[in-house]
Formats: sequence, structure tokens, C-alpha cells
Amino acid sequence: MKTAADVLKSKAHQAVHTITPDALVFDAVKLMADKNIGALLVMEGERIAGIITERDYARKIVLMSRSSRETPVGEIMTSAVMYVRPGQTTEECMVLMTENRLRHLPVVDGDRLLGLVSIGDLVKSIISEQKFTIEQLQNYISG
Repeated sequence: MKTAADVLKSKAHQAVHTITPDALVFDAVKLMADKNIGALLVMEGERIAGIITERDYARKIVLMSRSSRETPVGEIMTSAVMYVRPGQTTEECMVLMTENRLRHLPVVDGDRLLGLVSIGDLVKSIISEQKFTIEQLQNYISG
């Protein structure tokens, strides 16, 4: 069974894009668009202060008629960030994401951020693992 650490190792692009709480929401959205990603971790030094997602932008800026060029990230970010440890299984990650309607999970070891896994990363990993199992069963059956 694969773990969050295995998923991080298999990702071609491992950079975690971050922003500070005092940055403007406009800059966060621009960075997400430039990097073709849906979330940024909000960091205060080495500490995770929150996460800002496209969903935060849509619900807390667009629908509230606020200005992304005047609103700091810290005002709309999600402060209670759920995370996983490197040894947690992909299934455990999926359960956490599904139950809490999350699309991104930081992987943290002690106080150190190792990376970020998305729901897409987990689905890809689980499909790959299932495909391998099916191939092994087919080989066993056909002798």
C-alpha cells in the first residue's frame, strides 16, 4: 500500500508554491494561474499559516464583491489546515479529503513541510496500484 511519501516521490513536479498572509489575493490568484495550480500554502517563515484555494477566491472575493487587489491573503485564507504525515496511506489521505471536502493536503514530518498532495495525485496513485494488482492477478490466472 502506497503512502503520502510515495506519492510525493512519484510526482514529476515537487515544488510547493507558497505565499505570505500579507500578499494580495490578486497576486495569489495570478501565481496559481501562472503555475496552473489550484492552491497555495500560506507561510509565515517555515510555519504553515493557512492555505488559499480557487474556492476561497470564488466564495470570499467574487461572491462578496471584494477587491482582490486590495484584500490580503490572510483575510480569506483557510487557517485550520489539515495535513498528513509521510507514512499515512493513500487510502487514509483519500478518506480525510473526502470527509472534509479537501483537494489539497500538505505532507508534514515533524515541523518540516515535505510537499503537497492533491486529490488528482492520490487518484493517479491508487489507479496505478490497482492496475498493477490486476496485472498480477491476470498473470497468476493465466499461469
